[in-house]
Amino acid sequence: MRVRLYHGEALATYGFGSGHPFGHDRQAAFWQEALRQGLDWQTEIGAPVPGTEDDLALFHTADYIARVRRQSLSGQGYLDAGDTPAFPGVFEAGAVVVGTVLDGLKNILEGRCRRVFVPIAGLHHARRDSASGFCVFNDIGVLIEALRRRHGIQRVAYVDIDAHHGDGVFYAFEDDPDLIFADIHEDGRYLYPGTGFANETGTGAAKGTKLNIPLEPGADDAAFHRVWPQVEEFVRAGRPEFIILQAGADSVAGDPITHMQFTPAAHAHATTRLCALADEFCQGRIIGLGGGGYNRFNLAAAWTRVVKAMLE
Repeated sequence: MRVRLYHGEALATYGFGSGHPFGHDRQAAFWQEALRQGLDWQTEIGAPVPGTEDDLALFHTADYIARVRRQSLSGQGYLDAGDTPAFPGVFEAGAVVVGTVLDGLKNILEGRCRRVFVPIAGLHHARRDSASGFCVFNDIGVLIEALRRRHGIQRVAYVDIDAHHGDGVFYAFEDDPDLIFADIHEDGRYLYPGTGFANETGTGAAKGTKLNIPLEPGADDAAFHRVWPQVEEFVRAGRPEFIILQAGADSVAGDPITHMQFTPAAHAHATTRLCALADEFCQGRIIGLGGGGYNRFNLAAAWTRVVKAMLE
């Protein structure tokens, strides 16, 4: 199969309870629509895979990993300043997200597929030493480090169309000239985490390798298409060996905690064009991650469009 799609109850354990925007029902909302569209027989279905402490340590500090494990036993308190609560089993739930993304990478590099989509993944706010914004372990950061340190793939392009700026990825690799970073998001003056301004282009040897495109609240598909060519040109100029797409659906109109007005067509277009660049530069290698999205109808519509674009 060209596309490997991950699904399983272990992924659904990553969530913060009923009524929370990041609830356990997000995977089921996507999966119901995926089944309706027949994506289960058009793709290879992969089961979730637990990550190890060695996997987590590719990106996170030992002290932070140990703290998450402790609070996972008690289920008490927050793992950051107040956005990301601990719950019993949070360590294992977060590790499954990481392990599943790494399993997708393994399947690509071993030639069993060309493209991967993991719906419950793309936790782009977590820092090396802290949770942040509903994100416990940063599977993207782990993936980037695994590409470099385990597989010798240095030039990685990361593209993020979630409504929120991918600050956990940006600041971890702000001085890394081999991470090509492009992020379209709602202006940080109006939305968490308050970062990702246009003048944030990287530091030191990495200056100019980061592209932040903040959009005004209410930005729609027309605004997306005005700025998308910059992203495509930026990625092309970076000549990556591997592409990661964070396809957060909270940039779609009607999300309860953001103010963007994209339609799922933006997600389809981004995926189609990045797959073309992956074919040109990366031997077709691209991983898509679900990211945010708190309107269940929206995330189902946007993520199925991502998978269909990967298939096409």
